[in-house]
Amino acid sequence: MSEHSEPLIPHLGLLVLDIQPPFLEVIGTADSLVGRSAFVLETTRLFGIPTLFTEQRPEVLQPTVAELSDLLPDAPRIAKTGFSALTEPTIEEWIQENDIQHILIAGLETSICVYQTALDAINEDIEVTLLSDAIGCRREQDGEVALASLRIHGAHLLPSESIFYSILRDSMHPRFKEFTALVKKYSDK
Repeated sequence: MSEHSEPLIPHLGLLVLDIQPPFLEVIGTADSLVGRSAFVLETTRLFGIPTLFTEQRPEVLQPTVAELSDLLPDAPRIAKTGFSALTEPTIEEWIQENDIQHILIAGLETSICVYQTALDAINEDIEVTLLSDAIGCRREQDGEVALASLRIHGAHLLPSESIFYSILRDSMHPRFKEFTALVKKYSDK
C-alpha cells in the first residue's frame, strides 16, 4: 500500500507475473517490459493499489529482478510451480483478503502464465485487464493468439497509461501532478 491511506479504486489489484532473469533473457522486448513494469509499480504505489509478485520456481529460476522488486519491497512475493497464479492458495487468499474483484496483470509470459492466470480469474468471475505495455512473450505471434482468445473470454487489453488516466478521470485530481511526473520519468521506456 502507498503512503496514501485509501486506494483510488477499491477492489482493484495488480499481479506481476514471473519477471525473472531467465525469462527476460529470451524476451526481445525485455528492457521495455521492465521499464513499463517499473512505471506500473510506481503508479500502483502512488494509487494505493494492492500488488503481488509471483515467481516461477525462484529457487531454480531466480527471484523477480531487483529493479522491480525493490520498488515495492513490502509487496508479497509468492513462489509458484503452476502456470496460472491462481493455482496457489496463497494468491487466492490475497485476492479474498484485499476484496479484489478486478485484476490488472503485468509480466511473463503472455501465452502461458499470463494467459492461464487471466483465464482462471475470468472463470472465477474476477474482471481482468492485461496491461499491454507490461506483458511479454518469447514468440510474438503466440502472444497475439493468446490475447485474442482472452478478449473473446472477456479480458480487457489496454496500455497502462490508459488505465491510470481512467482512474484519475480529471487533471484536477489531487494525485495528477505526481502521476504525470511518473509519466515523464518513464516516457522513454
